[in-house]
Amino acid sequence: MSAGKIGFDNDKYLKMQSAHIRERIAHFGDKLYLEFGGKLFDDYHASRVLPGFKPDSKLQMLLKLKDEAEIVIVINAADIEKNKVRGDLGITYDVDVIRLYNVFTKIGLYVSSVVLTRYESNPAVDAFQSRLESLGIRVYHHYAIKGYPSNIPLIMSDEGYGKNDYIETSRRLVVITAPGPGSGKMATCLSQLYHEHQRGRDAGYAKFETFPIWNLPLRHPVNIAYEAATSDLNDVNMIDPFHLEAYGKTTVNYNRDVEIFPVLNAMFEKILGESPYKSPTDMGVNMAGNCIIDDEAVCAASREEIVRRYYTALCGRRKGTASEDEIYKLELLMKQAGVSPDDRKVVAPALEKEAATGEPAAAMELPDGTILTGRTSELLGSSSALLLNALKHFAGLPDEVLLMSPHVIEPIQNLKVDHLGNQNPRLHTDETLYALSICATTDENAARAMAQLDKLRGCEVHSTVILSAVDERIFKRLGVNLTCEPKFS
Repeated sequence: MSAGKIGFDNDKYLKMQSAHIRERIAHFGDKLYLEFGGKLFDDYHASRVLPGFKPDSKLQMLLKLKDEAEIVIVINAADIEKNKVRGDLGITYDVDVIRLYNVFTKIGLYVSSVVLTRYESNPAVDAFQSRLESLGIRVYHHYAIKGYPSNIPLIMSDEGYGKNDYIETSRRLVVITAPGPGSGKMATCLSQLYHEHQRGRDAGYAKFETFPIWNLPLRHPVNIAYEAATSDLNDVNMIDPFHLEAYGKTTVNYNRDVEIFPVLNAMFEKILGESPYKSPTDMGVNMAGNCIIDDEAVCAASREEIVRRYYTALCGRRKGTASEDEIYKLELLMKQAGVSPDDRKVVAPALEKEAATGEPAAAMELPDGTILTGRTSELLGSSSALLLNALKHFAGLPDEVLLMSPHVIEPIQNLKVDHLGNQNPRLHTDETLYALSICATTDENAARAMAQLDKLRGCEVHSTVILSAVDERIFKRLGVNLTCEPKFS
């Protein structure tokens, strides 16, 4: 794949998708619960595997409906207890809930409440609820149901959905969203349908999920990349058997939607007399598959993502946060996609640089295919050196140009070692960027380099060691796609 190649028509997507959602809202007159899968305004996975997709596309559509829509954010209580981290941003799910609330509120969207799903009282969960309530946010509890989703009589009883809190809503479109997968969005929607029926009100449900893309082949790299992204949940893409039986057409869905479909069908039959949907695919409103304009570019980007997910899982295993089963699944997905770790172009140069210097190293692939490397020195860690090399390259500056004066670097090192208790005097990426910004006030070359920061977005980086949390966070904020060897420095 040539870096930066567009494979997705975002403008066409916005028009098609918004029209399709409005059509579904019109189908259910009184109340529609719309499950928003994936990330609502920062869907970086989608923007990586569908080059041209803008991370805030869903948000842009929702803003057109803001006067008739409200948002409910759900989070699995178990994810609070285990401090589950959102991989693309490096923040925990509970912190992300508050971030989402603040972002939505700031741009004029109404967030009515937060739901703690699979709720069980424990100090971490209860402290989070207290924090939300101190911010004036209403909190509801939903509970685990024994035999879910197959025990329909229990689910649709006072001891099933009836045990859940009823979420008070005031608008006809209720958007259910979450920090990440496995949060309980669909179950929240179905619980609300049950409660609405108990109150004598009809309500509808639809699903807005970008992945898997229903009208792409089952083993298309985009759909395999989705399985890789949810490998910790053990989601499996599958042919929708209900759609095949009803229409004789092959479409792709995933196991949780297929498993829950009989429950949804039974609920609709109870509420409306008959179900408006014949398959899980019918529930969806996703138009993304119709907006791919370069399948080759999209396939290449998706294969890159699968390998990145594999390296992330290897590092997770080293840190104790990923299981062997997750690694095995990703190895299988790589085989299905016809890709291997050796296909990641930045890995070999980074390892070669480490072998040559005897110290940790890193490599970066630029949009034009150029590979740069960074080595560890007395002043800089390899990631910091790599950043400076890339900025010099983009600015057209020779390698020998010094962007930062030792007079600036040395006081920072002294502060780290002499006063802050650090053993390592080398500058992290954040410290390097701060130092560079100071130098840019008096040095023209440093100023030219600083002006290139936006060009780092979408570049590929591989480190020969697991980076510090600080360095990982800086690369994420710069939009760099980072992988690391599963070993500590």
